Amino acid sequence: MAPDPPSIPPPIEVVPIGRVACDERDALNDVARLDWSRVRSAIVLDEAAHPGIAEALLGLEDYSHVIVVAWLDRIPEDLRARRRAYPGGDDRLPLQGSLALRGGARPNPIAVTVARLLAIDITGEGATLRVEGLDLVDGTPILDVKPYIAHYDAVPKATIPKWASG
Repeated sequence: MAPDPPSIPPPIEVVPIGRVACDERDALNDVARLDWSRVRSAIVLDEAAHPGIAEALLGLEDYSHVIVVAWLDRIPEDLRARRRAYPGGDDRLPLQGSLALRGGARPNPIAVTVARLLAIDITGEGATLRVEGLDLVDGTPILDVKPYIAHYDAVPKATIPKWASG
């Protein structure tokens, strides 16, 4: 008797908590930008989708940096299906699996990035986080924001392949 074929788990429904607002609008060209460190952006929280979301920001202003989790909604399906690629499209570098690369060409195009928290603005109309160094283009859906805590989030003795060390 043959075993049952593996079942496909049901999709997960996630409602973004907000969207990026910035001057970086060209997903094709801006994604290739190498230095996002000075780019200033806003994360505009979606009060309609998450009533009271501004309350969830209590205490976040005490942190210098945040971890931002986003959905790279502009990644085309053909890139999401790609399983291997050369880092940065450079065939002089070793071919890597999509899960060994940082880019958005992956089955679930989720971005995890750290940005400097400049300010949190809360008004009667909603809440906005002002950040610097966020490598996401205008309109990118934000799934979550977490405080960056160096002794949890940094791994001082982490290693990377030689080709990735610059």
